[in-house]
Amino acid sequence: MIHEEIAATRPDYKFNDPVEKAIITRAIHTTADFEYLDSLTFTHDVIRQIKAVMTQGGTIYTDTHMALSGINKRKLDELGCHYHCYVSDPEIFTYAKAHDITRSMASIEVAAQGDTKKLFVIGNAPTALYKILEMQAAGQLHADAVIGVPVGFVEAKESKEALFESDIPAIVAHGRKGGSNLAAALTNAVLYNLDQIAGD
Repeated sequence: MIHEEIAATRPDYKFNDPVEKAIITRAIHTTADFEYLDSLTFTHDVIRQIKAVMTQGGTIYTDTHMALSGINKRKLDELGCHYHCYVSDPEIFTYAKAHDITRSMASIEVAAQGDTKKLFVIGNAPTALYKILEMQAAGQLHADAVIGVPVGFVEAKESKEALFESDIPAIVAHGRKGGSNLAAALTNAVLYNLDQIAGD
């Protein structure tokens, strides 16, 4: 139904490749929003970078438990890929209060200490995106890839534009739309199409 509607309303629209097609289609399926045909962008070979995190013992860090709950953890376990959401951990509360930062920002600082490849999946917290960008620029973090789709009116659009303009491989949803459900759907879309992505 999705592709029939695209053919009817956007007959000249062309997907860049089968994997991007699968990812954008899943975004539309999850949200019933065809604007993602234009607003979802992929930078710096991000899909291959995400595959490397998933298949080389990396770690996925989400900014919400909702995003983490929507990701297929059984398949990640089969791949040996780790996953965490620190935002509700008691030590994060303490750390954030002591450093006068948000819990989302504190979660990024803690995640930066991990020694695996890192994929950050951000569907809610613009401050998490800003912290990733700040730490990456300072050489305090190496984010292999970011799925940056926070939703909302306060800094959501701006933080995603900053991510898009950065050197970090990213999937970005331009504008105000996004959310944890979309973040999980995009992660799963890559996960379910690993065999179509070049690289180890």
